[in-house]
Amino acid sequence: MTFGFAPSSAASLADSADPSAASAHPVARLLEPAEWAAAEIPLLRNPREVVSGLHARHRPRPSTAVVAVLDPEERLCASASFTRRPAPADGWVFRNALLAQLRRVIPHDLRRRTPVRTAVLLYCREGDTRWTEEDGAWMWGLRDACTLHGLRCGAYITLTRGGWQVLGEDRGGRRPNAESTPEEFDPAGMPLQQPRTGGASSDLLRRAAAR
Repeated sequence: MTFGFAPSSAASLADSADPSAASAHPVARLLEPAEWAAAEIPLLRNPREVVSGLHARHRPRPSTAVVAVLDPEERLCASASFTRRPAPADGWVFRNALLAQLRRVIPHDLRRRTPVRTAVLLYCREGDTRWTEEDGAWMWGLRDACTLHGLRCGAYITLTRGGWQVLGEDRGGRRPNAESTPEEFDPAGMPLQQPRTGGASSDLLRRAAAR
């Protein structure tokens, strides 16, 4: 793991970072792919359902981050999206931005001995699905934000023009992608293009459409 801070120009996203301290250390905080794999991040049972639900709800475009909290049955508890401001990639700044969103949409679980809810991050960006230092900074930020909010750190997913990819896993798909049209929903919250079989993943989509 690389420690340090990005220049103070990156601190505009942070709600609690110390800009003067950040400017003193030019190295961004990030996680390498091997470190992420060693963290034993819990697998999503049906990542495409999760990605499709978040994509339909938030309609992300490049530089949009979507953070979502799932219960043990992979049902959506809450989610929020925001646009990353132009600045050097810094896990410290990303951590504060994610934590601010989590605090806004859902109470913390710090009183629990063991986390029961999981936060996942979908980030829409330019480029291909290969890991970048920006991805590493988001991973660092997600892991730290989860610790400070009493959540399990879940999957980090990139969404590009080529499709979606769960980083650290060999799972991805071409749709949805950064340019695709979100699936349509009927009033009951079910997607019209692809009928679902029910269960936790369909419940996630129903909840996502209702919010």
